[in-house]
Amino acid sequence: MSAQGLEVIDHTVQITHEWINELAERLDWTSKRSALRLMRLTMHHLRDHLPTNELAQFSAQLPLLIRGIFFEGWTPKDTPIKERSGDAFLAAIAEKVDGIEEYRGTSDILQVFALLNNRISDGEVEDVRACLPKDIKALWEAP
Repeated sequence: MSAQGLEVIDHTVQITHEWINELAERLDWTSKRSALRLMRLTMHHLRDHLPTNELAQFSAQLPLLIRGIFFEGWTPKDTPIKERSGDAFLAAIAEKVDGIEEYRGTSDILQVFALLNNRISDGEVEDVRACLPKDIKALWEAP
């Protein structure tokens, strides 16, 4: 039992740390803060490409704390965005990674997708990928 009796909170903090640690390891980055920031930026931009129904289904598989990060700042009336190009998708994320010294570009963003492939069910990953424009879908390797 948790010291505060809030096991659900303790559990989501533990699982969130596991996600961040896995991503930092995949990236070979020393800064877990930077790994979290890249995950947040990538997932926000992914979120903004998805229809509301798919967002709900996808987010149901995220740990509680990461689900909160995923929806942070979301404005439903502005989504899904119409950007179709894979290059524009990558550039929009890269624009916001100022100050992440370890950031190397596209290969790092693709590691966020690899993390999702490892942590989300194959069926849900395929459902999300099916909602993306062809060029953006091509960036996210099938599970």
